[in-house]
Amino acid sequence: MEDQDSPSAPEPASAPAPETPSNPAVDRAKDILARARAEVAKVIIGQEAVVDQCLIAIFTGNHILIEGVPGVAKTLLVRTLAKTLGTEFSRIQFTPDLMPSDITGTNIFNLQEGAFHLVKGPVFTSFLLADEINRAPAKTQSALLQAMQERQVTIDGVNHELPDSFTVFATQNPIEYEGTYPLPEAQKDRFLLRVEMDYPGREEECLLARKSLGRETPERILESEAVQPVLTDAEIGAMREALQGITLKEELVGYVVDLIRETRTMDSIQVGAGPRATQALLLASRALAAIEGRDFVTPDDIRSMAYPVLSHRIVLRPEYEIEGVTVREAIQKLLERVTVPR
Repeated sequence: MEDQDSPSAPEPASAPAPETPSNPAVDRAKDILARARAEVAKVIIGQEAVVDQCLIAIFTGNHILIEGVPGVAKTLLVRTLAKTLGTEFSRIQFTPDLMPSDITGTNIFNLQEGAFHLVKGPVFTSFLLADEINRAPAKTQSALLQAMQERQVTIDGVNHELPDSFTVFATQNPIEYEGTYPLPEAQKDRFLLRVEMDYPGREEECLLARKSLGRETPERILESEAVQPVLTDAEIGAMREALQGITLKEELVGYVVDLIRETRTMDSIQVGAGPRATQALLLASRALAAIEGRDFVTPDDIRSMAYPVLSHRIVLRPEYEIEGVTVREAIQKLLERVTVPR
């Protein structure tokens, strides 16, 4: 038996934990995202969260639904992102008389050559602003569906490829629904995120007012050489691959799955989120970590992206809506119900 009075042997010093090796591709992605934010901020005053969410949609290879009243610079934002990321930009103003061929294009017969030639529509671009998408009938809205999902369009039975960087920024006016055609749930599910672009704060609006009185209006800044591209269209694919190096622990994957599954059991939710929402929340959380300058995902990243990922994917029960329950409140309750891994 060991002598109780004898001094105990000193414990061996624990070896320092090895540092995680740096991933050059991830480091470059974080640097490019930081530079992109800075370039966009030269034109877009405020709206930092909206800018980040647009970058998340772009660099995860997905699309984004933007809701905001007229005049909050939705079009200017997408134009600025296109210039900053070195891509092409097109805009479609959706109206009730817009036809599918107005979006995709059509074959025109050339009398001199005696042959048909394809006249490409505005969908043949990298960044497409679908302005007030709910003003066009369902048949025209569906013309975007194949392009969004498969990055190709079919014209007269022939498939035409779209750029790998093809991204749809669809806008809706949240206060005007007369004469509109609500997006079907299947089409809304194609958007990675739904973001709300609100009015700027007072200080930001004062700054915008002062700029508008001089020569440094946001539009002039965008057209000048003050905004520099940080990427080329061809490099966006490499950025997307780099984001796959962001660490996402297994317990956090389980946390995301539990969150999505819980939407299907809550009393206030009539239609819960599907498996595509799980994929969307994982992708968005990983991209947010990179934007914040980290190479690992935290539970806060997941919680921050829960509302923009889920707000357009769940349907509240009518009786709860009558009582004044909002989608935001339902998602907040969801986050309170599911235990955060430690």
